[in-house]
Amino acid sequence: MSAPQTHSRAEYWKRNLRLVVTMLVIWFVVSYLFGIILFTPLNAIAIGGYKLGFWFAQQGSMYVFVILIFVYAGKMNALDKEFDVHED
Repeated sequence: MSAPQTHSRAEYWKRNLRLVVTMLVIWFVVSYLFGIILFTPLNAIAIGGYKLGFWFAQQGSMYVFVILIFVYAGKMNALDKEFDVHED
């Protein structure tokens, strides 16, 4: 027999959805707000000779997206282990 569950399924999905929403909000802010809406004000800032708005529109949003993939995978693995639903 398995050990009694100390966490409920509802709590697992609540925390899972909170993580997904957080990742989507970060992605939205970086790709849409920084890359499109705030493009002009961010261009007033230059880092390494490149305007920040241009960098977010062309490169930054992709870098952040890849980082979000790894962060999400790591956090979901930790959450799965905490709720004992991880793969062996």
